[in-house]
Amino acid sequence: MIVSLELKNEIFKIDLSKALDISIALNGEGNNLIAWGLEFPIIEPYKQDDFIGKVAEGASVNFNNISFNPHGHMTHTECVGHITENFYSINKELTEFFFRAQLITIAPEKFQKDLVISKKQLQYALGDKRPTALVIRTLPNLREKLHRKYSKTNPPYLLEEAALFLSEIGVEHLLIDLPSVDKEDDKGALLAHRAFWGMDTVMRRNASITELIYVRNEIIDGSYLLNLQVAPIENDASPSRPVLYSLERR
Repeated sequence: MIVSLELKNEIFKIDLSKALDISIALNGEGNNLIAWGLEFPIIEPYKQDDFIGKVAEGASVNFNNISFNPHGHMTHTECVGHITENFYSINKELTEFFFRAQLITIAPEKFQKDLVISKKQLQYALGDKRPTALVIRTLPNLREKLHRKYSKTNPPYLLEEAALFLSEIGVEHLLIDLPSVDKEDDKGALLAHRAFWGMDTVMRRNASITELIYVRNEIIDGSYLLNLQVAPIENDASPSRPVLYSLERR
C-alpha cells in the first residue's frame, strides 16, 4: 500500500508494505537478552489439575503464561512515571503514534572509565535537524545486541548534558539500542532520565524513552516516519514495537 503524507508543507510517498521493525522480541528461551540482573523470562503452558495448556500435550489450544520485565527483557517504551512517586502510565501518556524521526549512528566516546554519548556528538550528528523523534544506533552494531547479557557490564549511556540538549531542541521521543539512557550503576541519580523529562524545570509528560531497540546495519541514517506502538498495559513502561518507514519526496 502506497500512501501520501504531508509533513511541514512537504509531500512524501510511503510504502507501508516495507516496514523496518527496530524492536527486539521476547522469546522465553535461554538466548533472550537480559539486563539489570534479571533471570530469563518464562513462557510456559498454564497448568491446573490435569489440564496443560499445550496442544502437543493434549489440550485443544496453546494457553501460555508469560513472566517478564519490560525494562530488562525486550524493547520497551517508558514514560515519566518510570521515575516519579506519582503513578503515570505509558498507556495513558502516549496518545499519538506517528512521528517524524531522525536516525543517527554514534560511536560512544571515552569519558573517565565509561563509554558515553555526549552533547557534542549529538550536535554534530543532528546538525540543524530538530526531529520530534530521535533514533540512536550505537557502534559497534553487532547482532549480539539481540541476545546480549547486559547485567554488570557497564554499557554506554547518555551524559546529562546530552539528554538536556535533546529536551531543549524539542525531541519528544528518544529511542536507543542500549538498556538505559543512564549509567547502569549511578546510585539512583538517573541524570539523563531526569534531564530529558524536565524533572528540575517543567515535567514533560508527553515525552517517552524507548530502550533496547536494534537497528540493522542496512537501515541507513536519515529521516523516517516512526510508528511507535505499545502494549496496552497500565504501567510506567510497556513492551513496544517501533517501526520505521522510508520517506520518499514526491
